[in-house]
Amino acid sequence: MGVLAAPLAEHPPAVLKPDALRSYVATFNGQRPDDTAVDLPSDGSITIIRNDQAAAWMERNVPLFECSDKEIEETYHFRWWAYRKHIWHTPAGFVVTEFLPKVSWSKLYNTINCPVGHQLYEGRWIRDAKVIDDYTAFHFGKGGDPGGSSKQYSQWITDAIYARYLVNGDKPFVTGLLDGLIKNHEAWKQGEPKLNAWQKSRLLDNGLYWQVDSWEGQEFSIGGTGIRPPMNSYMFGGAQALARIAELAGRKELAERYRAEAERLRQQVQAQLWDPEAKFFKVKRHENAPSNQYNNSVAEECAPGQLVKVREIFGYVPWYFNLPADGQGYEEAWRQLTDPQGFLGTYGPTVAERRHPKFFINAAGCMWCGASWPFSTSQTLTALGNVLNHYHQGVIGKKEYFDTLKAYTRSHRLKVDNNKVVSWLDESINPDTGIWMKVGPFPKTRGRDYNHSTYCDLIITDLAGLRPRADDLVEVNPLVPEGVLDYFCLDNVSYHGRSLTILWDKTGSRYNRGAGLRVLVDGKEIAHSDTLKRVTGKLP
Repeated sequence: MGVLAAPLAEHPPAVLKPDALRSYVATFNGQRPDDTAVDLPSDGSITIIRNDQAAAWMERNVPLFECSDKEIEETYHFRWWAYRKHIWHTPAGFVVTEFLPKVSWSKLYNTINCPVGHQLYEGRWIRDAKVIDDYTAFHFGKGGDPGGSSKQYSQWITDAIYARYLVNGDKPFVTGLLDGLIKNHEAWKQGEPKLNAWQKSRLLDNGLYWQVDSWEGQEFSIGGTGIRPPMNSYMFGGAQALARIAELAGRKELAERYRAEAERLRQQVQAQLWDPEAKFFKVKRHENAPSNQYNNSVAEECAPGQLVKVREIFGYVPWYFNLPADGQGYEEAWRQLTDPQGFLGTYGPTVAERRHPKFFINAAGCMWCGASWPFSTSQTLTALGNVLNHYHQGVIGKKEYFDTLKAYTRSHRLKVDNNKVVSWLDESINPDTGIWMKVGPFPKTRGRDYNHSTYCDLIITDLAGLRPRADDLVEVNPLVPEGVLDYFCLDNVSYHGRSLTILWDKTGSRYNRGAGLRVLVDGKEIAHSDTLKRVTGKLP
């Protein structure tokens, strides 16, 4: 199957036409030379989607979108344009890369497992199922590394695979992966004595997991190596997903085993990683979690058994998986997101709180002590979307979500020669100036079009509000404050084998279907509200 051989949409778009998509792609194509095929073998064994093929591929494969905020609209199209650059058709099938140029620490076909959770969440909306089917299967017996045995890197592949099932409903595919997912999950608890000491078990006697910060893709962090909120949240999310996949497979005892494991992890994370004074989830040092893998000059001094003092942005990762119990006060942590001495940034939240004495915005390189990283910003926004959908709290709301999304959107720009501004995405950015911390000169930086975050998934599930579910109920809850957007339309979304449209028209004059929020399935309305609020409707 060729890269462009995706099936045509089952239904044409109900509202939008692809004219704007084509215009955006033409603009992006003209901003810099086509670098999609850099470092590919000359024998033609790997093929890609070139710039001149991008518009056709996007028309076939991704939901159409427009809104009255043109900066958000442009960035949505830019992110799909950038994502397709990383789709490689290889002898092992389709894979998705993190970097466009070859990097020394990558594995087969330049793949790196660290961003796989983000890549699957974003890619779950691609209509051609073979792209993400292949990339998922690649990690289980086709040359990819799901992480459990190597311990590098920790990520949330199991949760992301289940999250994709909620979109496409492909039960045979997800249950067919169950044994491989279990093997990978259990490998985190086991050592590899034939390898070096850093491959030893990550499970400690207190029931929690430790990880090297750089092996979570978060090198030179103030919290450093230890019992980290991300690692334990990923294992919680993995256990939760395994329980649900086991249920689908009819393996009830296995499902119960992993439900119990997830609940034990929830209790231990809340008991051991929550700082009741700082009101935040933090890194905890442990005597059996060695911190000398590399010389981390910014790591905070902290004795074994103690929580570090610094609040770090990944303290929000537990909400990515709905780990913290509702109604217990954990939501107080979210006050730090908009605190000027916490994480607030003009171009995205900082990765460490500004008030900490070791807070530092590096000018170059990869450091997690002050910069803003799309990796963590998109994690935080997904987590916040869960808070606003699943938790009863009064700490944070739609306005703060939208403001953070706007800051993230604002970051997707780069000023080049003659003050020309181009759409851009790289590894990390100065949260105050909007200057990307590039490795190498424009336009061939190492991290150009860096594929280690989501954006389109945030627009689909949070801004437009489509909340994927396993049943046939379509749930839509746009996280849009009143008065902010006059209109938006998300059209031709491939969901449970149908084509969904979500539109908001403040006055009714944009789409001529009446004022309000409407949800269509295959062009037929199933839900409506006069205001921006949660609505539901049944799939016909």
